[in-house]
Amino acid sequence: MEFEKIVEEIGRVILGKEEQIRLALTCLFAGGHLLIEDRPGIGKTTLAKVLSKSLGLKFCRIQFTSDMLPGDILGGSVFEQKTASFVFHRGPVFTQVLLADEINRATPRTQSALLEAMEERQVTTEGETRPLEKPFFVIATQNPLEQAGTFPLPESQLDRFLMRISLGYPDRKAERLLLKGEGAARLIERLAAGITVPAVLAVQEQAAQIHVSDAFLEYVQDILDFTRTSAHFQMGLSPRAGLALLRAARAWAMIRGRDYVLPEDLQKIMPWVVGHRLRSRENLGEIPRERLESLLLEVPVP
Repeated sequence: MEFEKIVEEIGRVILGKEEQIRLALTCLFAGGHLLIEDRPGIGKTTLAKVLSKSLGLKFCRIQFTSDMLPGDILGGSVFEQKTASFVFHRGPVFTQVLLADEINRATPRTQSALLEAMEERQVTTEGETRPLEKPFFVIATQNPLEQAGTFPLPESQLDRFLMRISLGYPDRKAERLLLKGEGAARLIERLAAGITVPAVLAVQEQAAQIHVSDAFLEYVQDILDFTRTSAHFQMGLSPRAGLALLRAARAWAMIRGRDYVLPEDLQKIMPWVVGHRLRSRENLGEIPRERLESLLLEVPVP
């Protein structure tokens, strides 16, 4: 599979954001979920739509609001007079790419409705467990917490996201092309699926088989130990975070055309994988990405 062609195709709609496109593809091929945090109007929703369309995946969007209930996501049983019985109607979570738009506008109770779906690829409602489609990829968008009407995501919810990225404002050249263009909606309509669903599943399986050496595993463990013993962090990375680093590094190496992982792969994806999992010991807030990168690069490569 030629990943650069997919990146180029998506880049025709999402202008000037090649790195973020590659990171989003890495997250999908690693079998994880993606959190995009940025201001409204930056292109978060457009990225989710273009990603699903270009990969031939079923897409569904949920607009999260403060009055939303878990049943609005998972579905529920409705009594039908014809059959005189209750029939379960599936909610929007039964799809392949789920856009949880402005997820932090919903209450923690509603946010937690996605926990089982994201972790186990299944939904348990009314005493019955129903599997979700494959692949199942959640792209959640989040507004900055200083905006009105937002609820912070609990740590258990944040930990379910393999990566968190931000898009940021486009550069001047990309914004000029955006202003002169015909609009993202029309471009998305003409977008053709580059691969099929079985191909996406095969790529996910391929990414899981990328070779990692014992020395590389030693490097991952050194990073985990550093976060657990360093005076900079309130709490260190969990074993689940270590697995997330490994999955993302494998997928990044595959996208770069290699069947083995290098330390540079880990260093590239590390801030996006651990940034939402670490807090500063000093003020319990998040550590700026540049500062986080410099801290983690203190760990020597074996």
